[in-house]
Amino acid sequence: MIGDDLEGLSWQEFEEYIRDLLEHHDFEVQFRKVFRSPERGYQIDVVAFRRGLCLCIDGKKYGRGRHRSSSLKEQAKLHHERCLAHERAFGIRSIPVIVSWLDDALMVENGCIFVPIDRLNDFLLNLDAYLSDMGF
Repeated sequence: MIGDDLEGLSWQEFEEYIRDLLEHHDFEVQFRKVFRSPERGYQIDVVAFRRGLCLCIDGKKYGRGRHRSSSLKEQAKLHHERCLAHERAFGIRSIPVIVSWLDDALMVENGCIFVPIDRLNDFLLNLDAYLSDMGF
């Protein structure tokens, strides 16, 4: 599916596309990972490992009509909390990434990196440079 038209994907297929692209870039992937902390349970859409790096990715395929700015900030806060719980549970630094369906700018918000789906491949190709530029 890599390189195919993404317009008609369901949200489940959107997450699968993210997984497939990470595997294409030689990441070891855990898909829809479920884990517990003493307080509660969590799920992360895609957890990707490569050379000591752990990306925790939440895929967001939402429509254009939502109030995206406030929604993105809230989603970033929640995902950052999930990633901190992942770090505590597994003892590995977990970098929070939200891959968005719409072309929101590549940015950092509430400790999360936002990557538009159409820039994900470039982000993965140049991951070390992006992480360095963004202070990770």
